This record gives sequence, structure tokens and C-alpha cells, in this order.
Amino acid sequence: MAAHKIALIPGDGIGTPVTQAAWKVISQACALDGVELDGTWLDWSCDTFLKTGRMMPEDGSETLRAFDGILLGAVGWPQKVPDSVSLHGLLLPIRKNFTQYANIRPHRLLPGVVGPLRTDNFDILCIRENTEGEYSGAGGRVHQGTADEVAVETSIFTRKGVERILRFGFEQARKRRGKLASVTKSNAQKYSMVFWDEVTDQLAAEYPDIEVSRYHVDAIAARFVMAPETLDVVVASNLFGDILTDLGAAIQGGLGFAASANINPDRSAPSMFEPVHGSAPDIAHLGIANPIAAIWSAAMMLEHLGETASAARVMAAIEATTAAGIGTTPGQNSTDEITRAVSDRIV
Repeated sequence: MAAHKIALIPGDGIGTPVTQAAWKVISQACALDGVELDGTWLDWSCDTFLKTGRMMPEDGSETLRAFDGILLGAVGWPQKVPDSVSLHGLLLPIRKNFTQYANIRPHRLLPGVVGPLRTDNFDILCIRENTEGEYSGAGGRVHQGTADEVAVETSIFTRKGVERILRFGFEQARKRRGKLASVTKSNAQKYSMVFWDEVTDQLAAEYPDIEVSRYHVDAIAARFVMAPETLDVVVASNLFGDILTDLGAAIQGGLGFAASANINPDRSAPSMFEPVHGSAPDIAHLGIANPIAAIWSAAMMLEHLGETASAARVMAAIEATTAAGIGTTPGQNSTDEITRAVSDRIV
């Protein structure tokens, strides 16, 4: 029997119920395939910060390194802890410490889900650089609170970082429809983004079978809306990828369907899987959070772990659930109703 150790970090707000839902569904699917999942629940959250002064223990990274995968619910509760503290205290350190440099977010309409666009035949895989760029955390503030205050935030792009995320994108394009869109703003950012374009061109020579297009971020944002069916694999920097994938979530019907994976491609450390929707404190007490994004993220984890049959069972159950009209409209079904519907369709 195959066995995998999974760290479960529900985090804040709706992170708890959607993580519980995802764990229930994937455990059920894996049991049918003789796969053992050994889950350990870790109470790391904004409440933890208020109690201890840390989002996770000082040895949190060492604790997580012992696991095969990490399933995260959501991080953040700004009424309790500033987002700049919660994000830099949990999510970003895990991504950086474990070299999870590839953030993968699939954007397509599930059966029965009606998106806001006139078209529904799109299937976009967004790949976002996940450990440097605009979110490197380099900078500072001086003369705070005075008329002379200065804030500096420095984006850091390394050849190693840019090349490896683009190469990852090229490899994904090879497995799909053979098209890659590289996203920059090189007309305005003449150093970092021109550098990104140059690395794209250099790698393109190694992948003559891949059709490469270069877009400025504002132009591809319009294409997400006007002609999403023309896009296949989209590769972007940390900031641009973050923004574009929320747009991708919108055209696929909303954040309740937006799954993601933070991948360490060489598997030297565990990868982390999470829904995109965040902690949603405003609805956390209502029991109506859509768990589909979390369940889809958990299916991506199974795929990464090599449990392709179990992952396929989960995705088939999700699609059968939405095809039946369950979980397709925000607030129409409770978290428990959607979870039960997906669970009942695991075969």
C-alpha cells in the first residue's frame, strides 16, 4: 500500500471547513485505490500569531520538511493581524524555504458553471514565478510618519529564477497544446522585463516545437476577457501572475473554483496546494464557502504525488457535482451539501 504523509494547515476563516472537505474527499478516493494518506493537522493561523507572536513556530519549516505534501486552507484575517504580517509569516516563507518556485493555476469552466464571458471553450494554465520578482521583500522605509517619508520596494529577477520558471512553462506547454505566452511590461520596465524577454527568446530556441508569444500584461489581461480560447500556457512574474490568475478565476466562474499548486519541481522539499480564494472572513461563519477549489487543489496534490487514479476520481466527482447544478452558484448550497455531493460521486 502506498502511503503519503500530508501536513494539513487550515489556517484562517473558511480555510478550516474547505480543508476538512478536501481531506474527506481525497481520503475517500485514495482508499478505493489502496493509497494511505496520513494527515497531521497543524494549527497555524492568525489566532496562533495573537497567542504566540508567530504565524507558525520557529521550527515550522523543519516540521513541514518531513511531509510529502502540504494542503493549506487560507491565510489572513486583517481585522486581527495585518495581511503584511500574516502573509510574510506563513505562506511566503513556505514557498521560499522549500523553493516552490512554480505556482500553477488552471482556469477552465467546470460542467454546469456559467462564466461571465460569451465563450466557454477556454483552458488556460497560468504559471507564476513564486519566489522572487516583485515579492522578494527587498526594500524599506525611512523618515516614517514625516513629510519626507520614503518607501522603496525592489523587484529582484535572477537569471536562475527567470530561466527555471520559463523552462517549466515550456515543458508544460509540451504536455498540452504547444503554445506558450510570456508576460512582461518591457516597454515600461526596461531592465527586469527586457531581461525576461531576452531569456524567453533564448529558451525558445531550445523548444522549436512550441509556439511562443510575448504579451504586455495589460494586453494579455484584455485577451483573457476577449479571446481566452487563444491561450494555452501563460508564464508571468510573481506580481503579474498573481493579478492575472484572479482574472482567470473570474472568467472560470469565481474564486470558489480557483485551485492552485506551489510546486518544488525537483522534489527536494514538499510542495504546497491551496485554493486561491483566501480566508473570506465576511462569510466564515455562514457555512456557505464553496469547497470545490480546495478539493481541486487536493486533486492536484494527488497528481503531484503520482496518485493519478485517485486524482482522476476526485476530478470526475467534482465535474459530476457541478454538472448536476450543485456548487455552481455562490451561496446556493452549503459547504456540507457540496462536500457530500462530491463525496457521493467518488467511484
